[in-house]
Amino acid sequence: MCDTVDSGTQVAIHELGNRDGEDQGWREDIKQGCSRFLRSCCTVKTAKTRLPILTWLPTYRLAWLFRDFVAGFTVGLTVIPQGLAYAALAELPLQYGLYSAFMGCFVYCVFGGSRHVTLGPTAITTLMVAEYVNGEPVYAVVLCLLAGCVQFLMGVLHLGFLVNFISFPVLAGFSSAAAITIATSQVKLVLGLKNIPRSFIKAVPTIFQKITHTNLSDMGMGIVCFVVLIVLKKLKEVDWDKKKGTLQKPPLWQKILRKVLWLFGTVRNAVVVVAASLVAYGLLTRGISTFTLTKEIKPGLPAFQPPQFWLVKNGTVVKNGPEIIQDIGVGLVIVPLIGFLESIAIGKAFARKGNYRIDATQELIAIGVTNMLGSFVSAYPVTGSFGRTAVNYQSGVKTQLGGLFTGILVILALAFLTPSFKYIPSAALGAVIISAVIQMVEYSVIPVFWRVKKLDLLAFFVTFFGVLLLGIQYGIALGVGVSLIILLYPSARPRATVYPASIAPDDVLIVQLESGLNFPAVDYMRDVVAKDAFKEKPYKNVVMRCCCVSDIDCTVVQALDQLIEEFEARGLKLHFSCMRPDIRAALVRSKIKGFRYFKTCEDAIAAMREPDQENGEVIMTDHALLSNIDTPDDDTPGNTPDNVPCTIHIPAVNVSKVTAV
Repeated sequence: MCDTVDSGTQVAIHELGNRDGEDQGWREDIKQGCSRFLRSCCTVKTAKTRLPILTWLPTYRLAWLFRDFVAGFTVGLTVIPQGLAYAALAELPLQYGLYSAFMGCFVYCVFGGSRHVTLGPTAITTLMVAEYVNGEPVYAVVLCLLAGCVQFLMGVLHLGFLVNFISFPVLAGFSSAAAITIATSQVKLVLGLKNIPRSFIKAVPTIFQKITHTNLSDMGMGIVCFVVLIVLKKLKEVDWDKKKGTLQKPPLWQKILRKVLWLFGTVRNAVVVVAASLVAYGLLTRGISTFTLTKEIKPGLPAFQPPQFWLVKNGTVVKNGPEIIQDIGVGLVIVPLIGFLESIAIGKAFARKGNYRIDATQELIAIGVTNMLGSFVSAYPVTGSFGRTAVNYQSGVKTQLGGLFTGILVILALAFLTPSFKYIPSAALGAVIISAVIQMVEYSVIPVFWRVKKLDLLAFFVTFFGVLLLGIQYGIALGVGVSLIILLYPSARPRATVYPASIAPDDVLIVQLESGLNFPAVDYMRDVVAKDAFKEKPYKNVVMRCCCVSDIDCTVVQALDQLIEEFEARGLKLHFSCMRPDIRAALVRSKIKGFRYFKTCEDAIAAMREPDQENGEVIMTDHALLSNIDTPDDDTPGNTPDNVPCTIHIPAVNVSKVTAV
């Protein structure tokens, strides 16, 4: 008894020793993995990747400083009026537009990988903010913080690929519908109307109902501002040398005039807003109050403090943090994803122009840090702006330092100019936004979709009308859903070409799979094979050519097993040929009963002529048309069946007999 206990104890001690050794083993593996990770994070290469300023600042030239200053100053003159206009679009106090305009300039200077991209409030992001914050500044700041956290975590976890599931037709439909929605929402400012709903489907009939209450002064101001903005934009885009048709250098006065026109066209928003404000101020000094002016703006810089996670009204907390997050809802996903998608698309476009590359992961981190720090200065979510990035590019910016001057100019405007902003006519801000968003309507892509792939039009219009009629989140969800269905449909309905008896030997049916075979396609492919195989005078053998099959799963294996059994029950044999080695190995490991594989279709036909060793049957054939099938001669690397084009040469007289499914 004691011996038994002693031996059992020894075994137990031995097992415990093994377990301790295993525990120490995996703990050691974790320690080594963490050590390797920390060492990789502390390298100079990683530091330069995650802090791009360490790459461009040491090589900075003093000659670039003036170019960066001019570009930054020009962008600043653009972002100040746009920030005020976008805050009005978001139904927030106007100073929040400027609060959102400067933090991205400083952060992107350190973390950004593109020397052209400028971060700040944009039309698309502002529309989404208006959708989810309901005019509450507290909601906007909380959304900014949480959107930044989501973007930063996506960057750390390398999840930027998720935005690739939003296809171009969906993005084009979304931006077009958003542009129309934004323009419609600003019509009320141009006409001087009150209490117009934000939703497009509700705003349009309401505008027509209240059209008789139009403020003619506001309408006149809005129309004049809009026309001036369009004219200045066109003057900026004129290629004078091409228009003149000569390469002769123009006189100095022409150069100066063209540069002045370009400058006025570039900062046209500031020019129009300042001019409209001067007109309104001049009339007010004479006792004429005819325009609808913006409300008085809180002067000074915002306090740097953590975001407030509670909503207070009349001294009472009416919403706490969880309730605010619940009210924002799906906006916590939509805003960061669309914001990143907008910014990375802009960054890649201008990186191609500047002949450099940007890292999507680093852009996510830069935008995430911008929004997280921006929430500490009462900003709402921001992203890359196409219009201001184009201004930055055309102004000849050399490095990210240009953003530093833009941020300084916005801060100076907040510190000294806010008292004068109350004289800005609302119609002028409405005209600024409308002129900015009308170019976002992607009507030119419709003929392209029609010529390339007509199904893309379905995704485009579903997204377009979904955003217009149902809202942003529903429109995007519907568009992405339709795009995924279009993407996955070929997997569920793969193409296959069937070669009937008039081409193949009389007792052999060839099924050529022309795409992959996955579990959604199992039942469909069975029907395709059975359609010709299970006729009144069925074929004795079916050869399935699988050179295009690159992946299988358990559902496919189970279905093939059942299909082979069904063939056997009907007295038929199912053969497989031209299969990738890894796919063949997977099927062999699955131990499918009756699985027959041949390297080529010719080998399968040749085997049918030989006596069957299992049941003594002799399968004869008199035809040799299958010799026209292109098959590889060996399984050497580079000449495996999956690397050979799935081409079958068919005699001209029998082409009409081939059926494609």
